[in-house]
Amino acid sequence: MKAKATLKQIAKELGVSVSTVSKALNDSPEISEPTKVKIQEYAKLKNYKPNMIGLNLKNRSTRTIGVILPNILNQFFAKVFTGIEKVADEKGYKVITCISNESLEKEINALEMLSNGTIDGFILSISDEAQKLQQYNHFKSIISEGTPIVMFDRIAEEVNCDKVVVDDFDSAIDATNHLIKTGCKKIALFSSIDNLSVGKLRAKGFYKAIEANGLKADENLIVLAETADDFDAKAAGFFDKNKVDAVFALDEHASVTAMKLGIKKGLKIPEELSVIGFADGVWSRRLTPSLSTVSQHGPEIGEVATKMLIEKLESKEEIYNHKTTIVKTELRQRESTRKIK
Repeated sequence: MKAKATLKQIAKELGVSVSTVSKALNDSPEISEPTKVKIQEYAKLKNYKPNMIGLNLKNRSTRTIGVILPNILNQFFAKVFTGIEKVADEKGYKVITCISNESLEKEINALEMLSNGTIDGFILSISDEAQKLQQYNHFKSIISEGTPIVMFDRIAEEVNCDKVVVDDFDSAIDATNHLIKTGCKKIALFSSIDNLSVGKLRAKGFYKAIEANGLKADENLIVLAETADDFDAKAAGFFDKNKVDAVFALDEHASVTAMKLGIKKGLKIPEELSVIGFADGVWSRRLTPSLSTVSQHGPEIGEVATKMLIEKLESKEEIYNHKTTIVKTELRQRESTRKIK
């Protein structure tokens, strides 16, 4: 079966803009006759079929939102999606979801596939690989073509779009201060997401709190990794080599691993080892003892992001000022930390 061409492919191959191709195929008087004929004949040769949903996008919408998630197995992203779907349903919008699986290529493919008239706008969190390589031109390209994007959690400051984040820096300070107030002085920092923007912000918050309390961060107690496997290798035997009274973990994998390693070493939690994790998935409550966490309020993030996107889609304003909304986190005290006296 002969593959069907897209507007973008035709534009690229003929060295013209997507807008020029679209106008030529719609017989617009704005395009010269020779150019029009050339584009129409080439489109026919390439088996181009117009996307009926995408025709006249300036005058009508599909009332469909594209959502791109890095990892559907992550409890946080699953919770964000419930918030997205809730508001979208209330506002009469449909949702199409793609999973990047932390791949830059899959992220680009999803954007290109859905932006060809299928959706009105995107809600997304950036893939691990895109952040690691600092490659964000695919987002800028989609925005320049008139498709709005709302980023959440993992964001790129250099991309001019609406964003929804949690107070990663401040909440890391609060969590570290909580450990110090309960009497902890030798606090380890665990992270398996050091390549992500959120991981770096949380680590900065930890260092800031340690310094503000007159303590000194011991680099021997800092275990930073970019993947779960790398973290497991670095953290193995940690409690055999180091004596600490607390661990602040910046993600769920590091949190659960800290608990498992501490219990395996025979440490009593929280009497001998306190643990706070930056996560609030189901494992946090099911662990024994249960894990104290910084809750990110995933559903609320999804709701806020969806409202922001729909507000922009339905706005009549020619100029729209992009904004960043911060959703406050909450420290949920469970059995893995001592109570403040």
